[in-house]
Amino acid sequence: MRVLLVTHYFPPEVGAPQARLSELARYWATDGVEVTVLTGMPNHPTGTLPPEYRRAVLRRERHDGYLVVRTWLYATPNRGLVRKVLGHLSFMVSGVLLGGWRTGGCDVVVVSSPTFFSIGSAWLLARLRRARLVVEVRDLWPAIFVELGILTNRRVIELLERLELAAYRAADTVVVVSEGFRENLLRRGVPPSKVTTIRNGVDVGRFAAASADTAVNRPDGTAVNRPDGTAGTRARLGAADGETVVLYLGALGISQGLPSVAEAAALLREEPLRFAFVGEGADKPRLVETVARLGVEETVTVSPAVERDEVPGLLAAADICLVPLRDVPLFATFIPSKMFEYLAAGKAVVGAVRGEPRRILEEAGAVVVDPEDAVALADALRALAHDPDRRRAMGHRGRQYVARHFDRRVLAAEYRDLLRGLVMTP
Repeated sequence: MRVLLVTHYFPPEVGAPQARLSELARYWATDGVEVTVLTGMPNHPTGTLPPEYRRAVLRRERHDGYLVVRTWLYATPNRGLVRKVLGHLSFMVSGVLLGGWRTGGCDVVVVSSPTFFSIGSAWLLARLRRARLVVEVRDLWPAIFVELGILTNRRVIELLERLELAAYRAADTVVVVSEGFRENLLRRGVPPSKVTTIRNGVDVGRFAAASADTAVNRPDGTAVNRPDGTAGTRARLGAADGETVVLYLGALGISQGLPSVAEAAALLREEPLRFAFVGEGADKPRLVETVARLGVEETVTVSPAVERDEVPGLLAAADICLVPLRDVPLFATFIPSKMFEYLAAGKAVVGAVRGEPRRILEEAGAVVVDPEDAVALADALRALAHDPDRRRAMGHRGRQYVARHFDRRVLAAEYRDLLRGLVMTP
């Protein structure tokens, strides 16, 4: 079976879609699938191209047994709607005109959305190659932009919704990453037989070294003199001896409600806690401004994004990991993929979410509070900071849970079988 995977986002960029798609490609290639990835030059989220990709128009690379074809695009930071749309449109065009003739034949085209515009490229390539088309939905576009207040023009919204439904009709199969997404599509008329849920997951073995909280604790419960080799990382996060590190690792975007986490930090300024935000995103300036306005610079650090290979070590250095989202109804159907990495790393997890992600976290033994409730979040963090035994028990249970239900190798095999069945159907 020959699979062409079309995606705007791909490593060496760091993020949830990049991790999902690159690991799927690796597992499929290991299982004997001929995989080609069509993507753009890496630039997300800063809009800055690595030196080796500057002035490049077309690149072919081999990674983990599969081919990557990269084409020029308009590189832009992850902020500003017009510039982002131009970036997406540029890849939609260059993917076909520059990359289409270099990807070879295929039996099925899998396109991952967002971005929404990549679906146009994938549809045309599938038609040209007489291949099956699979549309993978990782975010509900344009619905999430409407709920966040980014899109307000009724005519534009109606046009985008028509295009969205047209994409689902054109697809042979639609793959969604949550049951909430599936229910949304079914309510809007997409046939149940066309929609399959394959959730995000995690390479559990990648986090084996970070699976235990090995802190030595004072009688009052604070952690000191950690013997697990993470002292240097904790120091880079600004943590002093005896401080409990509360980590948020991921996109610093408008969806996460991170200012409310800063407000929780302000409520806990007298506690021996270090809040560390690590990542990039459109809401980073507002987060930094909120930290300054609340006067919590001494207990909060905001650091740049790290390379993917650094993530396990960073998680190993944390004591508690956060999964926050804005208090927006549609987010009850979104499952932040970072929580699977947190659980695989054996960390105590605190979520500020509703709906499907809340149910998963509670089943995994995490603590969950309502979104954007700074007081409830502060209370939960205070209790965990003073209870290292509970943190260790939570980490052990969470790792077992995610290994049972969200092992990406198992999910990749399920996805591969879905594609094979589609290709074999007359």
